[in-house]
Amino acid sequence: MKKLAIVLALSLATAFAATAAMAADGKTLYAKCAGCHGADGTKTAQSKALKGLSADAFTKAMEGYKAKKFGGPKKAVMEGQAAALSPEDIKALAAYVSKF
Repeated sequence: MKKLAIVLALSLATAFAATAAMAADGKTLYAKCAGCHGADGTKTAQSKALKGLSADAFTKAMEGYKAKKFGGPKKAVMEGQAAALSPEDIKALAAYVSKF
């Protein structure tokens, strides 16, 4: 039982560390977004503000921009931004933005 408790504690610690690292990466990645969307996601840029978006909605939008199947007439800027992001980057950004 003691070994199981230790393994569980280490697993939880690893999960929390990974979550913290993801949030830090999302914050770092978001620095490129802040110019148009604002430091807290309230600036409307060319479309709507990011503040209030769920992680799922953000991810769907970014994947849509990457696939060039999402956005309005001025979507080219976001398509270029999204093209440079890995799936892990999008996940980190989604986690960060969803906390605005």
